[in-house]
Amino acid sequence: MGVVAIIPARLGSTRLPRKVLLCETGRALIVHVAETVLGSDRVDRVVVAADDQEIVDALIGYDIEVVLTDVGHPNGTSRLAQAAGLLGLDDDEIVVNVQGDEPEMDPVLIDAAVDAFVRSGEEMGTLASPMQAGDRVDDPNLVKVVTRGGRDGVDRAVYFSRSVIPFDRDGGGAEYLKHAGIYVYRRAFLERFAGWAIGRLERIEGLEQLRAIEAGVGISVAIEPFVHKGIDTEADYRAFVARNG
Repeated sequence: MGVVAIIPARLGSTRLPRKVLLCETGRALIVHVAETVLGSDRVDRVVVAADDQEIVDALIGYDIEVVLTDVGHPNGTSRLAQAAGLLGLDDDEIVVNVQGDEPEMDPVLIDAAVDAFVRSGEEMGTLASPMQAGDRVDDPNLVKVVTRGGRDGVDRAVYFSRSVIPFDRDGGGAEYLKHAGIYVYRRAFLERFAGWAIGRLERIEGLEQLRAIEAGVGISVAIEPFVHKGIDTEADYRAFVARNG
């Protein structure tokens, strides 16, 4: 069965507009991301789902596959679903949703998320890590996840939140997991998921994965330590350039 990584990329990011095209390293940010994903052992094909011809043009000469999707998608999952349709993927093909602003993600993490998803037999999979040095558990931009163990050795998500979960009432030293925005699903489920209405919890927390939780969908969670950070601000990009310029 094929594993296709699709990277949704749009120009109109809120905090750092046009960030996927920033190129002070000599290559556009989206090129860095795609080349990182190409290092995955479990991924057979990497595709950028762009919302603008400028992104398509920026990938010319890099041997990176790209499809042009509609501008008006409400979220990355919707864009992914259209891209999967344009690519003609079969219903049982595995699709990996990789964020377009994480150029330093270790490809091993993608492999772990895919492996846990396949072993679990769930309809959706993702990735989490124990908190690392410098992580602030009370940072609302750092999404937390609570999991439960499974008999197959794969954890499942119980809930995701921007708040501190679980709440350590007695100060016993709770262990916290931070969530990474990698998602794994088969093409048929992706189509269904993209068509569901926004859920109540999703609207409150601003977390799309809660739509699946509310619908009773099992989500496998690969737990691997990682320190990578997405590019959200100008300062984030400057730090990335300093490391990779």
